[in-house]
Amino acid sequence: MPITAPIVIAGSGPAGSALALYLAQRGIPVLLLEKEATLPVDLRASTFHPPSLEMLADLGEGVIDRMLAKGLRVDTYQYRDRRTNEVATFDMKLIADATRFPFRLQLEQYELTAIIGEVLKRHPHADVRFRHEVTGFSQDADGVDVRVRAPGGETVVRAPFLVGCDGAHSVVRKQAGIEYAGFTYDEKFLVVSTPFPFEQVFPNFSYVNYVADPQEWCVVLRTDKRWRVLFPTRPENADDEALLLSDGYIQERLHHLHDKAGAYEIGHRSLYAVNQRVAETYARGRIVLAGDACHINNPLGGMGMNGGLHDAFNLAERLVRIVRDGADHAAEFAHYDRQRRQLAVRFVQEHTIANKKLMEATDAGTQDRRQQWLNATAADPVQARAFLLERAMINCVRDSLAVA
Repeated sequence: MPITAPIVIAGSGPAGSALALYLAQRGIPVLLLEKEATLPVDLRASTFHPPSLEMLADLGEGVIDRMLAKGLRVDTYQYRDRRTNEVATFDMKLIADATRFPFRLQLEQYELTAIIGEVLKRHPHADVRFRHEVTGFSQDADGVDVRVRAPGGETVVRAPFLVGCDGAHSVVRKQAGIEYAGFTYDEKFLVVSTPFPFEQVFPNFSYVNYVADPQEWCVVLRTDKRWRVLFPTRPENADDEALLLSDGYIQERLHHLHDKAGAYEIGHRSLYAVNQRVAETYARGRIVLAGDACHINNPLGGMGMNGGLHDAFNLAERLVRIVRDGADHAAEFAHYDRQRRQLAVRFVQEHTIANKKLMEATDAGTQDRRQQWLNATAADPVQARAFLLERAMINCVRDSLAVA
């Protein structure tokens, strides 16, 4: 029996928006529900890896063209030791034979959701509603009754499937009784933006830099608009958090990075918990998860949002097969779980945990060994290419698709 009711997608972040567009383009009705009044504009993910760019390019409709016009192309990125001033530079041209986009694109994730949002407006099969929050559901063998809180009151929407793309605190995941296994670090990451031109004061400075320092490691990267600096912190209470977000503390940290004359201009600032968690399953009945709703990790390496996009495109192909070809949804969702959840556990979690350990070592011997290994890897084209294929998430997408 053909499906005429819309597939409901909770959450209009990158994963939910990309999934909605993919389905709408193929004539499959979707109802995209977002609890906020508008798309959030904040300091979230800002790195798009090559496989994500390829998937977004395949959407057509000018999505990738607008992204490339707005974003900042990063052809090299660096690991720096502030104590010794050694720099390991990785050149992404070494993977030009493996991807159409041999670079990282620095672009705020809200720019992507805005671009896709504009495209969705002209699709007759897409219905996007803001200030509509999924609060729960009940499912049976034939569909899902989705409870929605909207300005006009509570409503119930009947859907063939409900996709939870509603973030780390996913209501859909919680209501489905799916455990979110893992842990939360004691640290919180402080992210600050500034227009100060770091590239003018640090020689040969890439747009993406991982900086080791025995006193305080940091990440310094450029987006399409400003520089961002990420610092590790360890607040113990609300007063500590208020201090970390204060002008005085932020000025102190930025001056430790570069002691310029006068105060830094500070743009956005945010302090957020750092987690490593993966859902115990990505699907339960007619409920399926994607993006932060089913996996979160620390941001070192930029794998979180990208992994969510890879979820969305993998799942989108399956939903098309289910709706158009009559494929069994239980079998498709089970295969999706095998491909994407196993990958999240084995690759993304392992790599992001390793990236953090690589950055936070404080003793000189460990830092020296780390930098020597990075220098040797970057200097050898064969090793550097292998390193880039891993860090650019090309290998993990290939490995995911190979899982039977």
